[in-house]
Amino acid sequence: MRITKVEFLEAQKVLSLFINEDKNFATIEQCSNAIAKAFTNGNKLIVCGNGGSMTDAMHFAEEFSGRYKNNRHPLPAIAISDPAYITCTANDYGFDHVFSRFVDGFGKNGDVLFAISTSGNSVNVVKAAETAKAKGMFVIGLTGNSGGKLASFCDVEIRVLHQGFSDRIQELHILIIHSIVNCVEKMLNVEC
Repeated sequence: MRITKVEFLEAQKVLSLFINEDKNFATIEQCSNAIAKAFTNGNKLIVCGNGGSMTDAMHFAEEFSGRYKNNRHPLPAIAISDPAYITCTANDYGFDHVFSRFVDGFGKNGDVLFAISTSGNSVNVVKAAETAKAKGMFVIGLTGNSGGKLASFCDVEIRVLHQGFSDRIQELHILIIHSIVNCVEKMLNVEC
């Protein structure tokens, strides 16, 4: 039982550190504004990440394209998560290129790339951000630790300051994702 309680106390500490930095909420609002603007202008949101961050990417995209809390029109968001595409690209070009090739093929000026990496150093996520910048896309990074190499390619970065294992970072990432969806819906005045 003590081990379990320690996990919760550590999670509470990471959350408290994030809450105590007002700039984090200004950054979440800035990200939400960029996504809402893209949707308003007929652009889309592309989301990527590896492992648990891929499932967060899929969850984030479906909150827009499906629904969040209430019924509304779908919003154009897609996670790079098709196994056939990923394995084909990894086989032909290497795993480092699975996200950047998708961004190169589907991304356009005015779109938003939401790149998730708890370390900020996932090579394929960094390459996707680099490709997105070259295409005139707005790049948002959801990171942890020091922000890694990804930070330098982001127009806006939301960083969870935690130097331990990625589980604490990922727990806060999903809360941030839900907060952004909620903000975007309010900005767009969609029924919710």
